[in-house]
Amino acid sequence: MPLYIDSQPTARLSVLSSILQALQRAQIPRMLCVSFLSRMTLSPWNIRREPVRRYFGTGYSDSISALIYAPKTFSEMTDQNRRRTRGSDVISQYENNRTFARDALQGGPRSAGITSESLVQIMWRGRWLILLATILAVAAAVVYLVKATPIYSSTSRIYVEQSGPKIFSETETSVMTQSKNYLYTQSELLKSTPIVAAVLDVPGIAQMKTLAGVDNSIAYLKKELDVSVGKKDDIISLSFNSPYPAEAAQLINEAVDSYITYHATRKRSTSAEVLKILQSEKTKRGKELTEKLTTMLDFKKENEALAFEGSRGNIVITRLERLSQELTEAQLATIESKSAYESVGEMVSDPVKLKQFIEAQRARGIYVSTDSAKASLRSKLDQLELRRADRRRQLKSSHPAVMALETEIAHVKAQIADLDAEFARAQLAVAEQQYVSAKKKEGQIAKYHNEQRKQALDLNEQLAQYTILQSDWEQTRRLCDILDERIKELNVTEDVGALNISILEVARAADKPSEPEKAACLAKALIMGFMLGIGLALLRDWMDHRLHSAEEISAVLNLPILGVVPSMPRRLSIADRGQKVHKDSDSPVAEAYRTIRTAVFFGAPKNQAKTILVTSPAPADGKTTLVSNLAIAMAQAGQKTLIIDGDFRKPMQQKIFNVNHGDVGLSSTLAGITTSGEAIRPTEIEGLELLPCGASVPNPSELLNSDGFAQLLEILSDRYDRVIIDSPPVMPVTDAQILAAICDVTLLVLRAKKSTRKTSQQAKDGLSSVGAHILGALVNDVQGNGRYGYYNGYGRNGKKKTGNREPAAGVRRTVVSPSRMAKDSRWRTPLMKT
Repeated sequence: MPLYIDSQPTARLSVLSSILQALQRAQIPRMLCVSFLSRMTLSPWNIRREPVRRYFGTGYSDSISALIYAPKTFSEMTDQNRRRTRGSDVISQYENNRTFARDALQGGPRSAGITSESLVQIMWRGRWLILLATILAVAAAVVYLVKATPIYSSTSRIYVEQSGPKIFSETETSVMTQSKNYLYTQSELLKSTPIVAAVLDVPGIAQMKTLAGVDNSIAYLKKELDVSVGKKDDIISLSFNSPYPAEAAQLINEAVDSYITYHATRKRSTSAEVLKILQSEKTKRGKELTEKLTTMLDFKKENEALAFEGSRGNIVITRLERLSQELTEAQLATIESKSAYESVGEMVSDPVKLKQFIEAQRARGIYVSTDSAKASLRSKLDQLELRRADRRRQLKSSHPAVMALETEIAHVKAQIADLDAEFARAQLAVAEQQYVSAKKKEGQIAKYHNEQRKQALDLNEQLAQYTILQSDWEQTRRLCDILDERIKELNVTEDVGALNISILEVARAADKPSEPEKAACLAKALIMGFMLGIGLALLRDWMDHRLHSAEEISAVLNLPILGVVPSMPRRLSIADRGQKVHKDSDSPVAEAYRTIRTAVFFGAPKNQAKTILVTSPAPADGKTTLVSNLAIAMAQAGQKTLIIDGDFRKPMQQKIFNVNHGDVGLSSTLAGITTSGEAIRPTEIEGLELLPCGASVPNPSELLNSDGFAQLLEILSDRYDRVIIDSPPVMPVTDAQILAAICDVTLLVLRAKKSTRKTSQQAKDGLSSVGAHILGALVNDVQGNGRYGYYNGYGRNGKKKTGNREPAAGVRRTVVSPSRMAKDSRWRTPLMKT
């Protein structure tokens, strides 16, 4: 339940002190005490109903810490804090202090690895590199589009209906199923040398501008002519690219016409060869039929008794007739196989003619073969030729990448040629095997037929002889009839063989160029430039080992960030920089040091953080300036503070506070020459004193590691509320590790965009190796235009800037205007009248 206090300051002190003492007597942990007091008195949503805020002002969190340690009276503290109050900035600063205090209590913000936020930071740091890469990529694309020659593409689409000459009758439908292998064969035929040569023979083609300067026109057209088979249909598309649209369309149309002419010629040639074979067989069988008829008539004249046949003789004759019929069919099959075998044997030397004939045979089911390997090679060849075309548009023909593709294409074509040769040999072997099988079957039937004929001869030799003659005659007659029928059908097929190609789309001159595509080119350039810029930014960040932000430092070192200190002008003297909190108490830098003071107060109990070591990984990180300003801030909060300059190698505290110590200081005290009281020098800041380093010594590490220094530090920690030690950096010497081992807490100072990951991690590991209690890290020299937007809201004199700038991440800014405070009766107390 929130606590509302509307009484006088002494009453407020009494209430808060009573609550604190009760919590301590109950042995409640310190963190819970702070959380309890925060909920009663620091809750943002109760701020307007809590007039005590106006008296504590900007340093209200500090006042609570000072109240816990009770260094001064309440009235002195309220007067001091009221003088620092800046109206509407009170609540904003309070929220900032609570953020850092919470991080110190909870172990710092959680951050590990590369997050999306860190990636955005990397891109933001490399924004100019990304912008430059994008601009260069787009500019290169524009130059390419301006200088590139426009290419026009013309396309023609044809439908090839698979057909072939019919040799024998068939029961299946005459419409043949389309085959992808057949279409791939036709697509290769469209790019073959005979077709291309026929195109070049057309008047006017060889004189085209497209072919000007080409040494080998046939090879050029074969390479540039793109023929593809549809994936979802059986349509063959022919395309050609040229700077001259009319010539591209004419070349495509001439190629289609040459293909149709060539195909028709080849179809007629194949049909003529098959017809020749059938006519020769028919002539042979016709002579045989005449001879058998003559023999049968002569035998019947010589044997008149053939007119009388017995019943048993009819059975034998019937069986003999059946075998004779089967023998006729077997002989017909042998003739068919022999005709096909001889036809294939004659066409082995011509692969194109053989391919067309075999495709016709295979469609009827006479020959069945698989050509998946060849189809795969065809597909691979199409893909390689597409890649080669793309490369040639971008590279020269002599480029290694283009030459490598040429070699691979030649290798694939050689494999296809080997498959064609193997296919031809396989088809010839199949035809031979079918012929041998048919001949064997004919022999078996002939054997049975001879046995039956022998039985007929035994029964009636004359009748059997006559029956044999008659059967042979009938068989020969039926064979001649079949041959006559097939010859007539083949003549019809020969006439219509050239009508199986349909032109679905005639090539026309393109109105717009197909290459280059301006929108796609610019979009690709924009994307590639942006991605290249991001890659360069990531590469630069990967090569840059510096720590840029507090989040990155916290993630790398796994330490809470106690505060960030804005950059100070380089023109300031060492004394002005070291006493910034005292000389310019309203500046953002002073507020930053007071924030660090609050984080230290809440980070550890007073009795466990009396001796504070401030060090850094490397020189020039700003630890000396931070020591002096942090000590001033603690002294202003009512803490009796002592600065010990433990940096014997480069002492700077006496210059900051303009203390003339001579040779008196820490070295003379440890040597027993002077006492600590004689060596300690007062400063112009109330509650702050300085123990300079004194005369330089040859062995500072041994001196700091002595029992005398430990005893001195124990004495001084009893005399002062806070003892802050300025030590050398961790990496060059071991002084910092020696001091960290005997101090209560250690603060590690890192300089933004200067401290590296390696040195910072080594410094932390070195401190941890001696058992140092590292309270947290402090980020120094943060630029005002960085991500810590809280400090950007103030000018050099602490004045509020105009504009709608957002506060830092995690900082909640709530502003109560002074005019509203004056009008609201709940804010009025007797102290406002003074």
